[in-house]
Amino acid sequence: MLEHFFGSKTRLKLLHVFFRYPEKVFYVRELARLIDTQLNAVRREIANLERLGILAAVPREELPEQEGGTERSKFYRLQSDSLLFTELKALLVKAEIMEERELIKTITERGGEIKLFFLTGAFTHDTEVSTDMLIVGSVKPMLIAKLIRAFEGESGRTIRYTLMTEKEFRDRRELGDKFLYSVFEAKHLPVVNEYNVS
Repeated sequence: MLEHFFGSKTRLKLLHVFFRYPEKVFYVRELARLIDTQLNAVRREIANLERLGILAAVPREELPEQEGGTERSKFYRLQSDSLLFTELKALLVKAEIMEERELIKTITERGGEIKLFFLTGAFTHDTEVSTDMLIVGSVKPMLIAKLIRAFEGESGRTIRYTLMTEKEFRDRRELGDKFLYSVFEAKHLPVVNEYNVS
């Protein structure tokens, strides 16, 4: 989607990572692993972002304690005083919302007969709950896993999700299952709610 504006999927993935952790210092191999992209492509895009003044190299003597990498590793940080910082941040936030909506829509339409679909955790900024999605019904686990993996690869985010059959959901609900009630009590957004869970 937004890669068309930025001209490169790798550049967009890197921007997502740096803007998600604006205070963090990253080294090149770490970034390549995080966004699952070849090292040379990451190096090329870091050079482009450095030229634009969005990233800056961090000298080793200025690195925080316990930073990874080797002696030869190059480290980079987001330049929060860059002229483009505010505009890029706003654009990336909007892009994340659009990507989330697309994922939710696709899961709802193609993921099977979904009776309950709650978003919580990363979607509601609730760090206490142990899942980001709860999906109940006669679902297609392989397809949902594939859709979530693709989303994670594009966005550089990790999504924790829980799938349950209707029977498992009813049984666990009747038993007062701790996990289920932690989801119900956490801040959550219902996408599908045929059980009328409040």
